[in-house]
Amino acid sequence: MNNSCLQYILFLSCSFCLFGQQIIHVEGFVKDNSGYAVPYAAVSIPSKYIGTSTTEDGSFYLNATNSEDFLEVSSIGFLTYKIKVGDFLKLSDKTIELKEDVVSLDEVMLLAPKAYVINAIKSLKKNALSTRHQLNMLYRRFSTEAGKARFLVEHYIKVLDRGAASPRFIRIEVTQGRKSADYRFLKDKYPGHQALNTAIKNPLREGIYKNDYTWAKIGSSSYDGEDIVIMEGKGKRGVKGWLRLYIGIDTFAVYKVESSNLNSMWVYKKNPEGKIVLSYHNRTWNKRISINKSQQLLFGINNKSVKASYLHEAFVLGIETNTKKIKVGNGAGYRNDMGDIPVKYNEAFWKNLSIPPETKFYQKNARDLQSIYGVPLDEQFQLAN
Repeated sequence: MNNSCLQYILFLSCSFCLFGQQIIHVEGFVKDNSGYAVPYAAVSIPSKYIGTSTTEDGSFYLNATNSEDFLEVSSIGFLTYKIKVGDFLKLSDKTIELKEDVVSLDEVMLLAPKAYVINAIKSLKKNALSTRHQLNMLYRRFSTEAGKARFLVEHYIKVLDRGAASPRFIRIEVTQGRKSADYRFLKDKYPGHQALNTAIKNPLREGIYKNDYTWAKIGSSSYDGEDIVIMEGKGKRGVKGWLRLYIGIDTFAVYKVESSNLNSMWVYKKNPEGKIVLSYHNRTWNKRISINKSQQLLFGINNKSVKASYLHEAFVLGIETNTKKIKVGNGAGYRNDMGDIPVKYNEAFWKNLSIPPETKFYQKNARDLQSIYGVPLDEQFQLAN
């Protein structure tokens, strides 16, 4: 994924429980008024928490349950587009054209960059969904060795959370899972479920010390009718790296966070009450592992060490705020690596789950896994689980 792209999604929340209802398949394309694809646009039915995002070529797919519901498309820098599901299905050319939202914040009296960061931190609890809620999340981790993906773990998890103003998730529960064949030579392990780091490594949640960075405005845009400024903080006083915060100039809500640490990104979406909720996250963790001569032969290299990576993607597919319906088991006891957590493979579940479109990140690593021995991923899921 290209973290510098200002048209990232604010990936939406959606409920996956469509069983027992009539399912309406909705698919199409999203482009701008010049005919270019709009990647990572949020495509949702807000009233039902159903949603997905467009791929790099602007295509999208989701399942609806009522033709009278409104389909909503939004992306940073464009005006939000709304149309009834039934009306969209009647279109002969199922292409949605977004109009650019022209922003000229340089002509508006703005606060100093540091002031926006201070206000964003102070307003975080007010702007974020901070009451106890459940996130239904698809969590993926690719393990790579020498630049090639050799193992995939996918979990459908339930997360009990108090939102961006809280330092960590309360607890998580793995309810469904599947994994590819394990083609790793080194099988590097990491104890505990790494979804926990989605919260722990989030600069908003771990605490941003405003004086550790030199802040500057590097851009402006809009989202959901609010003008936003893009603030970049460069570390000082021994603090490495940089942070970027996409902050609303009216509410001081933070819609996206990018960090040089782990090359990571967190994207937020407004819920129907106007509170920001996590919708998408990715990060990459790298290390070098020493290898012996026999392992050098396996990799076909002469180096004494090899680069190993964990590539993470997390999609929030649904949110439950009704305390009577929230049900998250205690998964704090997960001590094993994600790939070793015992989960029974339920093929029917994965076939019925409204999985987001495949990103280039996913496609590239899936191709790596399938190319090693020419075994399709679906077949690997059958054999390895």
